[in-house]
Amino acid sequence: MTKTSITTLNMKRKFDVPAEKVFNAWTKVEMLKKWMFTMEHTNKVAKSDPRVGGTWEIVDHRGGKDYRAIGEYKVVEPPTKLVFTFKMPQFSDLEDDITVEIQSLELGCEMNFTQEINVTHEEGWTIKDIEKAHEAWKKETEQGWHYMFLGLKELVETGKITYPSF
Repeated sequence: MTKTSITTLNMKRKFDVPAEKVFNAWTKVEMLKKWMFTMEHTNKVAKSDPRVGGTWEIVDHRGGKDYRAIGEYKVVEPPTKLVFTFKMPQFSDLEDDITVEIQSLELGCEMNFTQEINVTHEEGWTIKDIEKAHEAWKKETEQGWHYMFLGLKELVETGKITYPSF
């Protein structure tokens, strides 16, 4: 059996819109397909059934390949809290837990994002090796979410995302 451990990524973002708008961007298909693990012009599938036990799915087509992200909703409390699983089955059977908490502010809202990242260990790893892997996985995951959150902010605040030219 593969050994794993968990490292936790926490990120905060402020938005100049009500909490409901940010919550909807996490659960409504017409918004998900524009920013979460995909872009509107590369999205092949976007599904969301935001209720406890409901599932979500995103399939993005890039470089001639499909990338599939899936999960199940564990907690759905609009517009303040969402907890769901995250897995990319083409890469791993491991499932991360993601918690999104949205707090209304006097102007706009603040989102607190937490991902419990499953880190796979290689045979013979020391504690130092595991610590290095935790930092590397956390850094890589944070970078991905950073770019997605830039799109999320633009989407909820302006209604569209201006994608960079590649």
